[in-house]
Amino acid sequence: MAVPQNKVSKARRNWRRAHDSLTADNPNECSNCGELKRPHHVCPSCGHYNDRAVVAMADEVDLDDDAA
Repeated sequence: MAVPQNKVSKARRNWRRAHDSLTADNPNECSNCGELKRPHHVCPSCGHYNDRAVVAMADEVDLDDDAA
């Protein structure tokens, strides 16, 4: 069983954790619609990636008519 030989001070513990914080992504502008999107991902608003339509986006889905 691992038992620390000496107490780790708060300062030393926090210095070790100094680089553990998360950084936000750098959003890029979609070349098709101009919305912000994650780099190297399909645009969630228009479905384009690398100037191609990859995902067909539905304009509006009415679930009441489909269920009946």
